[in-house]
Amino acid sequence: MHKAVISGTGLYTPPHSISNDELVAAFNTYVNQYNDQHAAAIERGEAEALAESSAAFIEKASGIQSRYVMDKTGILDPQRMKPRLPERGNDEPSILCEMAVSAARQALQRAGRTAADVDAVIVACSNLQRPYPAIAIEVQQALGIAGFGFDMNVACSSATFGIQTACNAVQLGQARAVLVVDPEICTGHLNFRDRDSHFIFGDAATAVLVERADLASSAHQFDIVGTKLLTQFSNNIRNNFGFLNRAEEGPALAAEKLFVQEGRKVFREVCPMVAELIGQHLAEQGIAVEAVQRFWLHQANLSMNQLIVKKLLGRDAEPHEAPVILDRYANTSSAGSVIALHLHQDDLPSGALGVLSSFGAGYSIGSVILRKR
Repeated sequence: MHKAVISGTGLYTPPHSISNDELVAAFNTYVNQYNDQHAAAIERGEAEALAESSAAFIEKASGIQSRYVMDKTGILDPQRMKPRLPERGNDEPSILCEMAVSAARQALQRAGRTAADVDAVIVACSNLQRPYPAIAIEVQQALGIAGFGFDMNVACSSATFGIQTACNAVQLGQARAVLVVDPEICTGHLNFRDRDSHFIFGDAATAVLVERADLASSAHQFDIVGTKLLTQFSNNIRNNFGFLNRAEEGPALAAEKLFVQEGRKVFREVCPMVAELIGQHLAEQGIAVEAVQRFWLHQANLSMNQLIVKKLLGRDAEPHEAPVILDRYANTSSAGSVIALHLHQDDLPSGALGVLSSFGAGYSIGSVILRKR
């Protein structure tokens, strides 16, 4: 049995950023146009007037101030309110592949590795661009990696589930190194006309290289001390879009086929589950919660993260103990916790312990305990 380490991380940040003020201006324009167009029906009580949003409401509800996106103009067009991402030919690289390759190259560079050192690619994300051929195999070809690749989806927990899968392959000798990539175009499945959720998501891609400890030479290594996963079915976060939509009656791209959630229920139910799982995981490894110097948590909602760490520590966390990136990246689904890891790791001393955790639809929760080498 081989020991596994994370030897490199990478991040692709899209070229465009949308502030809360910009997003709200587009949303409120749509709201006013809708209310004007349906004024008679609203007055008769046959339709309900839409309510405006505000930047203050968004930040108070989520902690989000802005988000990076693959396309800005389409989202901010009140007549469209979705990204413009033209379809590509089958002989062109997919947009998810391009994002993944950019993050993967950075992870390989930090790990001091080339494609020749990698034996497998896992693309783990919440929304895949197509069912097949696998995006992972496309990424594998683009990078020139021999071996194998496959896609997996555990929604926002895809990154941690992918890391455990990669860790298992390395420990069992099935691969010297496995690249886990999380390309997320969350804006593609977000309903920008829904006041309760139009601000939640952004786009990004992350990458993590998991390799054998005895082969690793990177200056950015973390021992993978242990991994722990949990799933429990819930409809409170759901996306019903899929190929069978075309076999149903009604429009295939109706609002109910996009991202929907019962936010208050998610908050009440998921926070204690995450804190309990992380606490159990640390106890199983004989690690006191107080010994953990950093929590890289899923970046969905600031209040959720603050409550989870408070349940674990018995006090409010200091900013450096649970770094926040969702203020400028928003919720990037599976990529969020890895963005936090990528941007907030180099200051840790050798021997420092951290927990990488993601959680979301399923419900699904993943915990990865890391020790800085």
